[in-house]
Amino acid sequence: PPESAPCPSSPWMIDDPHDLLPDVRDGMTRLERVILYTLHEAKADFGDRNVPTLTLYGRVCERVSVSKATFMTTLTRMMGK
Repeated sequence: PPESAPCPSSPWMIDDPHDLLPDVRDGMTRLERVILYTLHEAKADFGDRNVPTLTLYGRVCERVSVSKATFMTTLTRMMGK
């Protein structure tokens, strides 16, 4: 699949424009919240080891349809780089 293609067989897609707006409670978008929650779960599975980006992307794809480029852009922004 092309680099910008979304994940296959995801339960839902980020189609609603409101999903791209930051929430007033914490300033996070829906995708950012999914990434953070999924990272928290994966960190529990990996213990003291770092969670590989590809593993995190795969787990996020199980929850939301997002392209690799959008995922990496969002993850990079969340890391503050």
